Amino acid sequence: MKIDDPIDPDAPTVSQYTDVQVARFLADTCRELKAELAKVIVGQERVIDEMLAAIFSRGHCLMQGVPGLAKTLLISTLAQAMQLSFRRIQFTPDLMPSDITGTEMISQDPQTGERKFRFLHGPIFANIVLADEINRTPPKTQAAMLEAMQERRVTVAGQSYPLPDPFFVLATQNPVEQEGTYPLPEAQLDRFMFMINVEYPTPAEERLIYKMGTGAKGEAVQPVLNEKNILSLQETVRRMPVADHIFGYAERIVNATRPKMPGALEFCKKWLTWGAGPRAGLNLIMAAKAHAILHGQLHVGTANIDAVALPILRHRLIIGFAAQSEGVSVEDIIRKVLAAVPKNVKAE
Repeated sequence: MKIDDPIDPDAPTVSQYTDVQVARFLADTCRELKAELAKVIVGQERVIDEMLAAIFSRGHCLMQGVPGLAKTLLISTLAQAMQLSFRRIQFTPDLMPSDITGTEMISQDPQTGERKFRFLHGPIFANIVLADEINRTPPKTQAAMLEAMQERRVTVAGQSYPLPDPFFVLATQNPVEQEGTYPLPEAQLDRFMFMINVEYPTPAEERLIYKMGTGAKGEAVQPVLNEKNILSLQETVRRMPVADHIFGYAERIVNATRPKMPGALEFCKKWLTWGAGPRAGLNLIMAAKAHAILHGQLHVGTANIDAVALPILRHRLIIGFAAQSEGVSVEDIIRKVLAAVPKNVKAE
C-alpha cells in the first residue's frame, strides 16, 4: 500500500495503515467533521478546534460561556457525527453522586425467586458526557464526577465498572451568575485538559443563526467516524514524535509561570501567586501533537504549543492582588509568557 492510498473510514480499525496515512486521514476527517457541524452550528471554529484536539488527546474540557451559545447542541451534534453515545447531566444543588455514577438495587429472579443486587448504570456511562453547570452541585458530587474522569471507571460497593472507551467529559459553567455555586478547587480544575471560552457570535453569524433557527429544517448530520477509528486515531496522536527542543520549550513555558522558582519571569513573580504544574506541560505536548495532525502537519512545532497554550494554562494560573489591581488578566499574562520565552533553544 502506498502512502497516498485512501483510508476506508468504514473499516473496523485504521491501525493497519502507516502513521503518515492515518495523520492525513485525521486531517481530512477534521475538515469533514467541521462541514457536518456547520449544518447545525454557526461559527465557533476555535471552540471546535480545541474540542477536537482534546478528544484526540484523550482529554476533558471545561467550557465557560453565557447561556444560549449552543454549547449543548454543539457537543450533541459532534457525538452524532462521531457515532458516539451522548448523555447530558444537569448539575443541581440536590444532585447526589449515585445520580451520576449509578446505584445498586435489589432484583428478584422470576424463575428461582432469588434476590440479589443489580447495578444500574448512571448517565456517566456514555462516550461523551455533558456535565452542565458543574459548579452548581456540592463538592461531594463534583468529586465523584472528577474521580470517574481521572480513573475512567466507577466503583460502587467495592465493585469497579469500566467506563466506555472513548470517554470524554465536557463540563460547562456560567461565568456571570455565581450566587449559589460551588467553585471547583484548583486541584480539580487541573484535571481538565482545556478550559474553553465560548464567545458571542459575530453580527453576521448571529443573523445566520436567526435564519437557520427559524427556517425550514436543514440537512441531517451524517456520521464521519466510528468508535474504533477514534481509538486508533488517539493512539496515532500519542505516537507522533516530538523533538527535544519542543519538550524544552514546553518546560520553559511552565517553569516561567512559577513565581517561586528560579526560572520564573519577573512579571510572573509580580502578578501570579501560583503557576502551572507538570500536568500542564504534559497537556501542552499532547494537545500540540493533536493540533499539528488536525492541521495536516507531520511534525510538532513551537507554533502548535502557542496555539494550545491559552486553553491549557488559563485555569491553572492564579493571579494575585497586583494583577487584579492593574487590570491584568490571566490571558494577558499567558500571551506575555509566550512572547518572552525563547523558542529556538537547542536541546542540551
